[in-house]
Amino acid sequence: METRILIADDEPLIRMNLRETLQEQGYLVVGEAGDGLSALNMTRQLRPDLVLLDIKMPNMDGLVAAKHIHDEGLAPVLLLTAYSSRELVTQARDSGVLGYLIKPVRDAELMPLIEVTMARWSEQIGRKKELFQLRDRLETRKQIERAKGYLMDSQGLNEAEAFRRIQQLAMNSRKTMREVAQAIMLAQQIAS
Repeated sequence: METRILIADDEPLIRMNLRETLQEQGYLVVGEAGDGLSALNMTRQLRPDLVLLDIKMPNMDGLVAAKHIHDEGLAPVLLLTAYSSRELVTQARDSGVLGYLIKPVRDAELMPLIEVTMARWSEQIGRKKELFQLRDRLETRKQIERAKGYLMDSQGLNEAEAFRRIQQLAMNSRKTMREVAQAIMLAQQIAS
């Protein structure tokens, strides 16, 4: 499957050269924007696999657009810029940018940077998913523990019996143990 890329640069000639280079390297350019706001909106709409942004653009600069794209988890961002000051590099890092390339772009540098960036993005997405799953399991465990405690206190059950009761209710109602635990605690709140 081809990597889908959005290009944003306020200079049409640079966009054209980038598009040609990317297409020659086997990438699919799904959109082009001449300003940061358009780049952000196109990213939201087209959901490219990667966004190449210039820093200095009208309406919204590339760093602000990159921050929005990063915060919304839309796509990895590579900055293409003629500027290499430490301050800009720091701002790029803080905006969630995964790569920084100085213009003029040499064709040989582009593909390796894109491929490494895509790999890092996949790793980030995997870690976020794993973190979400761990938090979800922890919250489930907490809710089951609370429900077990309530059943132990209110019905004189031991811990194993309370757990088994929740488990049986879950199987019989075709609900998750978390949903059953939530229902038990809701019933406890209503009864109080």
